[in-house]
Order: sequence, then C-alpha cells, then structure tokens
Amino acid sequence: MTGFARAEGALAGTSWAWELRSVNGKSLDLRLRTPPGFEAVEAKVRPLVQGRFARGTINATLTLQASTRVTEARINEPVLAAVIEAARLIATRIDAGAPSVDGLLALKGVIEIVEAEPSADQRTALDAAILASFETALDALAAARLSEGAAIGAVLGGRVDEIARLTAAAEACPARTAEAIRARLAEQVRVLLEGAGGLDPDRLHQEAVLMAAKADVREELDRLIAHVAQARRLLAEGGPVGRKLDFLAQEFGREANTLCAKANDVSLTQIGLDLKHVIDQFREQVQNLE
Repeated sequence: MTGFARAEGALAGTSWAWELRSVNGKSLDLRLRTPPGFEAVEAKVRPLVQGRFARGTINATLTLQASTRVTEARINEPVLAAVIEAARLIATRIDAGAPSVDGLLALKGVIEIVEAEPSADQRTALDAAILASFETALDALAAARLSEGAAIGAVLGGRVDEIARLTAAAEACPARTAEAIRARLAEQVRVLLEGAGGLDPDRLHQEAVLMAAKADVREELDRLIAHVAQARRLLAEGGPVGRKLDFLAQEFGREANTLCAKANDVSLTQIGLDLKHVIDQFREQVQNLE
C-alpha cells in the first residue's frame, strides 16, 4: 500500500503540483491539504480516491504558485467616506478649503493595490485543470501500489508454499502413525500400572482411547490444506484482497496453535512451531496489501 506520485500543471499564469504519498493502513484514510478557496476541488477529490483504493493512509497535498500576478487599484469606499466626513466636520470649525482629489488619494488606506480575482469562467477552468492533474497523480500512485503489490504477492506465494510443505510434513510425520501412537499409549499405560496396580483395565482402555482422540490432528491438517487452497486462489485473483488474506492469516495461526497443543511428539511439535513462524511472516506481509 505504499507509493508516491507527483503531477504538475499550469494555466493562465498559475502553476500547481500535486504530491500523493501512500502508507499502510487497515482502512482508507485520506488526509488532504489544499490552499484556502479550493474547497470545490477538495469535494471532488475525495470520491476519486474512494473509488480507486480500499486501504491505506493517503496524504495528498496541493501547492500553487502564481507566476504572473495581475493587480488592480481599488478605492476603499468605507475609508474614503470616513475621510470626507472628517474633512467636512473640520471645515465647520476652521476656515479651510475642500480637500483635493490627489490629497485624498494620498492618504493611507484610501487606495488599495490588490490582486485581481479571476472570473467565474477562469476559476472553473482552473479547478478543472487542477482536478485533471490530480487524476494523473492518482493513476501514477495506483501503478506504484500495484507494482509493490505484485512483488509482495510473489513473497506471499512463497510463504503459502512453505505452509503447504510443512502441512504435508505434519501429515507424513511418523509420530502420527497408528503404530507410533499405540506404542506411546502402551508405554504410558505401563507406567500407570507400575505406579498403581489396582487400576481398572476397562478404565485404562477408555483413557487410552481418549488420549488417542486428543492427539488426532487430522481435522487441523484438513483445514490447513483448505486454507492453503483459498490463499492461492485469492493471490491468483488479485485485486484488493488484503482484508481477506488478513483473516486467512488468523485462521492459519489458529490451526497451527491447535496442532502444537495436540502434538504428543517433539517432531510434530517442531513442525507446528515452524508453521507458526512462517504464518507470522505471512501475516506481516499481508499488512502491506490493499
């Protein structure tokens, strides 16, 4: 979900630049900064981002610079009226002539030099051009994120292959064979009988059956195989699959934890621990996907 894009433009003496930065995020969060007076552009930008991305924190900044400034002189009517009224009041108290035009204009604040405001048509054209530049930057950002996603997808595919390999190793583990389980149970029963010779043989048989059932990881292995198939399907489909893969990573972790809890042999436990390690790596990389 990381990426950077920049797009520039110019129109009628005004130049601008959009800079877009994207970082990882569980949901979509747009942080937009525009100069004052561009609220109309901002209102149109947000739906464009929401239509393109589903996850990530995106910072979008618009900077403007006027290469040629058009200025005009304006009379500050309130100030001029106040000056004329003051001159009239003074004339009633002393013998003085009427103030001259050049004298009035020379007073501070009567004449203001301001930048000319663009016409409605000019402002509409400027907003449209700035919005078009934003879409260009958005395309570049999407391409950057797509490129990163392809690279991460390849890494995730390798992690899924490793999960599949370890699942197959657990399934083929000699400790899971009926003979190995029977031998371990026989040894445990022998130890129990040596410690308490008066134990009920039927009860011992029931306990042995219960122990064998608890040690069976067939269900966990079947679910791991199913999750591997689903992960491969999602990676092949592409698109915004980050949330789905994130959920799948949790399911992978749950099955690996249960496998470790049920394992009654050090070799199967080691496979379960290796699974958990690879699943953690898978989960970390999934956070980078949309």
